Parts: sequence; structure tokens; C-alpha cells
Amino acid sequence: MKFDRFAVLSIFRAFALLVIFATVIHAQSGMDLSNYGVRIEPDKRLLTVLATLEMARGTDGTKLVSTSLSKSGESFRAQLDQEYANLPADLRTRIASFVIQHKKQYSKQSDAELVSPFISMAFSLSPAPELADPSVTTDLPGNLLDVLDFAPLAREFYRRSGISAKLDEYIKQYQTESDGVLRSSTREMVSDLLEYLHTRPQLSYIEKITVETAVKGSTKTKLQKVETKENERRFVIVPEMLAPTGNINFVNIKDDYFVILPPDRNVSNSDVRRAYLRFVIDPLVLKYSKDVATIRDAVKNLLEERRKVDPSISPDVFLTISRSLIAAIDSRQEEFSKSSIATDQARKALAIAKPDDRKKIIDDLAKLKGELADEAAAKLSEDYEKGAVLAFYFAQELRGIEDSGFDIASSLSEMIATCDPAKEKDRLTQFAEARKRAIALRAAGRTTTAETVIVKNPVTTRLLEIDKTIEAKDYTKANAELKELLAANPAEARIYYSIGRLSSLVAETLTEPESQFAKLLEAKNAYSNVIRVRTPTTDPALLSQTYVNLGRIYEFEDNPSYAIKLYDEAIKISDVTGGAYKQALAAKQRLVQKPQ
Repeated sequence: MKFDRFAVLSIFRAFALLVIFATVIHAQSGMDLSNYGVRIEPDKRLLTVLATLEMARGTDGTKLVSTSLSKSGESFRAQLDQEYANLPADLRTRIASFVIQHKKQYSKQSDAELVSPFISMAFSLSPAPELADPSVTTDLPGNLLDVLDFAPLAREFYRRSGISAKLDEYIKQYQTESDGVLRSSTREMVSDLLEYLHTRPQLSYIEKITVETAVKGSTKTKLQKVETKENERRFVIVPEMLAPTGNINFVNIKDDYFVILPPDRNVSNSDVRRAYLRFVIDPLVLKYSKDVATIRDAVKNLLEERRKVDPSISPDVFLTISRSLIAAIDSRQEEFSKSSIATDQARKALAIAKPDDRKKIIDDLAKLKGELADEAAAKLSEDYEKGAVLAFYFAQELRGIEDSGFDIASSLSEMIATCDPAKEKDRLTQFAEARKRAIALRAAGRTTTAETVIVKNPVTTRLLEIDKTIEAKDYTKANAELKELLAANPAEARIYYSIGRLSSLVAETLTEPESQFAKLLEAKNAYSNVIRVRTPTTDPALLSQTYVNLGRIYEFEDNPSYAIKLYDEAIKISDVTGGAYKQALAAKQRLVQKPQ
């Protein structure tokens, strides 16, 4: 067989290019989520159940359940309506009858609230194609039991509609939608939380099981032995086109934690943070059950005081400690992170500020830190009222380990053992004024969550806006906006870096080798310009990432000696926050050890 030399070379170069892209993008995106127990996976059970719900129509043809969906969700809903327009009438009638009765029973609930138990029910079923009911139903919550009889209709829809043949295609659509904002923001969320806690989640545990075996020759005597079984723990983010916008559903089934949300959702600042914190914290609280036992009665007394105000608060002590710790971590991590960023910005501004401007920078920093503390106090107060009665205590304790580098797992035992719940009784009164100030700030539309910039930089602000365009995969618009911004700011290193990053992302989407190489050359030139226009005040983390990304490109061009020089430059910068020091060390070591 005769091969075209150029075609073979193009295939080889395209493959090598994809390897380089994968390495560069991985360095930018940060981490392999599976190492931290996180998966982003659509679920066929859920898709089938919600698609079945979509088939419910009134006698006038209107949808009986019409939740607000994302833009991609609305498009997918229209796709389902078209593809299953000829659903057997008897099945559609029975689906509608069930939904009508359910809506009558819960007439005060919104459509989004009505859908929630159906979502939970989907995860109680066995995987497709069986979609079998759970073997044990006694421990299922009441709202789920109310819709369990919908499962036979979902199974029938699966068999008779033809959806079984299309599920794999739908799953690919879901995965494509979730590969943008959802995946990148999940990495950011996991990285921020675990870096703050200096810990890694427990991804498995050993369960001891007693097994009985019959004794040979005896019908009554049995031997018992203890066997061990390793169970995996998973945190699964389930992108679902038909999930209502604005709602995040959380389902915990034994060792699996499921979070269901639209695939274009940004999770960096959301309830998903708390769900993941629960995945991390729950096993730690159970691990220190002996320490919990020493304060159990005191926590119960404190809980009873709150339950007089709100009887719906759970009396479970373990739940209280876990939720209190989660609330404390959520509020403290955000305050600590924003305060650190603001302090760093102020430090850089002071280094170049005129004497007359220095006092304003210092005063602005103090004011912002005060607002951050007030907002944290308001959030802790709200959680306290919901039953997290130790939230203030744990937030106070976290301050002592934030800069120490200690793993939260090694500090928790002492934190629990030294807790005096009686001192937590008057926390709402103590922080009432701070809470009022935070609420007033919210009402005025000035929230500390929006930005923490001490000295506002219009270029940085514009780049953040363009980043959102890139996340939305509107690369053409982003490229035009970056070029416009560069024309007005030709000496700004961050713009060149963004152009380099965008060129790499675009190249990854191309299939024609020469076009890919052209985009890679654009990335190389842009990264080189970052170094060309750098000044003594250029962000060292930006330079660190630039040297590593540029080094990867030179590796691809089969110039390892120059790539090593670039990695050395990144190493010289040292391990700055947000830099690529570790990637530079690993890349240099790999090249040095590579046989020539």
C-alpha cells in the first residue's frame, strides 16, 4: 500500500500538536478532578425520568410541568418535543394523569419544586435499561415515595419511545455543554477549598462485614468470620439540560454525593461548594466520634434553644457539627481569599504610589477588610439560625490554622474537644451590628462578593469580561475584543497572555494540521510578547505560566535545549501563588532524563 508522505507527516504532527495542547491546557486548568473524588457525568436514569415528565400535556396541549431552563436546555426541550411528538397516546395520557394528581397534592409548590422529588427518585433506580425500583423503600424520604410510582411510566417510556437508542447521543451533547464553564469552575472551586483546608478528601473506607458459613455435617452450627470490603466515595456533578435554572439539587445515597444542575452553570460561588465540603467533612466528623461524644449533651442543649424558634431544625448532633463546620469553612475561605488578594493588590499599589496616595490605599484596604468581616458575620448568623450553632466557633478556630499549613483533618479533633457550646448561645447578639452593616451594604447593591480590587484597573476589568466570552466559547468575539484592547494598551503583558491562551484553545478545536500550526504560532508570538513587554512590576505568576507554556511549544518544535532554558526561568521565579513552578520542575526533569 502506498502512503502519501505529506499526509503521514501531517497526521504525526497533528498528533504531536494535540499532545502539546493537552499539556499546556492541563497546566492552565490545574488538576485532574478524579484525584479528588470528583466526576462530571450525565446520568441516563435522570435524563429518562425528566424526559418522561416533559411528555405530560394538558387537554389543550400545554405542558403540565414548564420549568425555566438554560438556553441550551430550552433547545434540548424543543428537540425532545419534536422527536417524541408521536409518543403512543395511551402512555402520554397516563403520564399526564400522574402529573395532574401530583400537582393537586402539592398545589402550592412551583414547577421547579415539583420536579425536585422526581430528580431524587431517579437516583434510587438501578442503571438503564432496567431502571428497577430500589429493593428497600422503608428508609426513603416521604416526598420521594410520593413519586416512586412514576418509575413504571419512566420504564415504559424508555421501552416504547425509542429514547434508549438516542441516550448515548444525548449524553455526548451533555458532555460537550459541561466541558466549558462547568468543568473549569469546578476545578477552581475544588482547588480553592482544598488549598484552604490543606487536605485531601477521603476517597474510600474499609467496611467490616460479618459472614456466616455452615459447618460441614451440621444443619445448625455456623461459623462466623469478619471480612473487609473497601468502598469508594464519589462526588458526582450531574449536568442536566432539563434541570431548572437557579436550582441546585443535592442527593446523597450512601457513599455517593450527587449534585444536579444545568451544564452551563458556574459553580465557583454556589451551593455546590457546600455540597463538596460535605463530601470532605462528613467522614472527618465520623472519624472523631469519640470527641463528639464529649460535647454531645451541651450541643443538644444549645440546639433545643434554637428548635424553640424553628422546630424544623434537626436535633442530630453529628449533623449539627458537620453543618456548622461547613458553614464556617465556606464563609472563612471566601473572606480569607478576598482579603489576601486585596492585601496583595494594596502592597503592589503602595510600591509605586506617590506619598500623597499611600494613606488612601491603606484606608481603602482597611474599609474593605471590615466589609468582608461584616459579610462573613452575616452569613454565619444566617447559618446559625438554621441550626449551625457552632458555626461562629469553628470560624474562629479556622483563623488559627489558615496560615499554618496544618491539615484540617489533623486539627479537627482538638477543635471539637476544646469546644464549649455554652459560650455559643449569644452569638447572634454579639454580631448583630456587623450583620446590620452587611445587610445595608447588600441593599445598596454594594456586595463584597463582586470584587475586591483596591486600585481598579480598567484593563484587568476588561480582561475579566473577555474571559467570560472565552468561557462561553465565543472565540471569534473574544479575539476581536482582545485585539481592540491591545491596540489601546500595546505594552500590557496580560493582554498578550490572554491572546496566547485563546490561540491555544482555538487550535485545539481545529482539525486541519496547517491551520492548527498557524494558531500555535500565534500563541508562541503572544507568549513571547509577554516577556518582551515585562516590567519590574509584572505579576511573577503570569511570567511563570508564560515561560512554561512557551517551553511546551518549543518542546513541540523539537528544541529541548531552549525549552529547558525557559523552564529554568520559571523555576527562578520560585513557587509563587498561581505560578507554574511545579510544572516547570517536572518538565525540565523529563527533558533532562530523556535519552538523546
